[in-house]
Amino acid sequence: ADTLMQLKAADQLDLFRQQIEALKTKLTENRERHFHATTRPKKLACKKKDARLRRALAEELNAAGLPEDDAKKITHWDPYDQNAKADWFDPEYMFGIADGFDIVIGNPPYIQLQKNRGELRRRYQTADFETFAATGDIYQLFYEKGCQLLQSTTGLLAYITSNSWLKAQYGKSTRRYFAEQHTPLQLVEMGKDVFENAIVDTNILIARHGKSDAICKAVDIDRLPDKTFPPDENLWGQLRPREDKPWSAMSVIEQSIMDEMEAIGTPLKEWDVSIYRGVTTGLNDAFIIDDETKEELVAADPKSAEIIKPVLRGRDIQRYQAEWAGLWLVDTHNGYDDVSAINIEDYPTIKNHLDSFYLRLEKRQDKGKTPYNLRNCAYHEDFQKEKLFWMDLTEQGRFAYDAGEMFCVNTAFMMSGQAIKYLCAILNSRLITWFMRNTALNSGMGVPRWIRSSVETIPIPKISSAKQRSFIRLVNRILKAKADDPNADTGKLEGEIDRLVYQLYGLTEEEVESV
Repeated sequence: ADTLMQLKAADQLDLFRQQIEALKTKLTENRERHFHATTRPKKLACKKKDARLRRALAEELNAAGLPEDDAKKITHWDPYDQNAKADWFDPEYMFGIADGFDIVIGNPPYIQLQKNRGELRRRYQTADFETFAATGDIYQLFYEKGCQLLQSTTGLLAYITSNSWLKAQYGKSTRRYFAEQHTPLQLVEMGKDVFENAIVDTNILIARHGKSDAICKAVDIDRLPDKTFPPDENLWGQLRPREDKPWSAMSVIEQSIMDEMEAIGTPLKEWDVSIYRGVTTGLNDAFIIDDETKEELVAADPKSAEIIKPVLRGRDIQRYQAEWAGLWLVDTHNGYDDVSAINIEDYPTIKNHLDSFYLRLEKRQDKGKTPYNLRNCAYHEDFQKEKLFWMDLTEQGRFAYDAGEMFCVNTAFMMSGQAIKYLCAILNSRLITWFMRNTALNSGMGVPRWIRSSVETIPIPKISSAKQRSFIRLVNRILKAKADDPNADTGKLEGEIDRLVYQLYGLTEEEVESV
């Protein structure tokens, strides 16, 4: 059955009218007789009677207001057919369970609701789920449905699912649902490579129906030296479920570190900075060119140099400094602020280059006023300012400082604003990498995703310009060393930054050892 769907308007029917109740009683009694029947003829007689009673019940339900299609579904569902399936579910009618199950246990499917052109999203968005999120996953709805099917106060739910809901933005509704209405009892983050056929990181959650003050025990198997299951009692930490924060299985000392960071730091989204994704061209083959092509275009028409700008890919961005690969962006922008859109007719050599891609340019969705123009980019001017670049998927912070005109494509992010060098030091520190590993959405292979919504939550202490100088001096020394030799070993300088960062957040020696 499709457990997520109930019969339409079933809760609005007069289900206690005499005829309906009588037929439901007869069905229950007949199925009990079938269960105890000891001969084939007696069982067949019960099955035939069941079919007649189902037809009669469907007629009465239809007369009481149930839509005809739903009434037919009741008639056609055969509980004696082991291969039967239904696109609806009703525990009382199907199993005689009216007061909820003692336990709901399962491994629900993992399917993004926006896949298959949103077919699942359209099917379930009208089913009245509190945890529904258009960008979410169907297993979130199974969490909610599982809780709905439990006995109040005593029923237990035990699921194994992808762990993305613990940290992803789309999982906020599910975290809120459990935090406000139910009682998580145990959370086990299984991590990756636990099951041969699973490509996602998984977790096991055990929760009790209804809200209580019980403490949720939590453990991250990946971070334990001994991988035996269940872990020893002294290896379990605690989780304080909050809907507005990602959930992580932390030890007591790790939770202490997180609390100190949040108490001392200010989330980056509250700083005087702007964070943007890189330029989306819609067709990199046309708009991203190498040195040789750039030189050919400029040689043919020197004016072409006006709209050819250096550009970085995500892979080019390293810690503190990017390793530019000699690639260029054909910046046929769509206009910004008081600057008009590029008129391709003013750059005939560039136009000739783009014409070789014209059919693909014309079909792409990410385009501007003409197929030759890039899509709108209101922050175009920020690429000329002091800024940081970083990439999405990385094991550790990889923030590169840049003070000139440099662009990046949409596999990377850019930040401009105040205190950029100070932020460069903090964001590349070991402590921030630890924070992101515990709070950011993972890629599915255990690598944190340094996307805007995650990076904006990083709590960074606001300190005076004078106190920032210690960090800035170290950043300048690292940048100089890498400018002289891209392979320079700056580990000692970065270690000094880590030490200053620990002091900034007031971490103890024991806490530092846990990072």
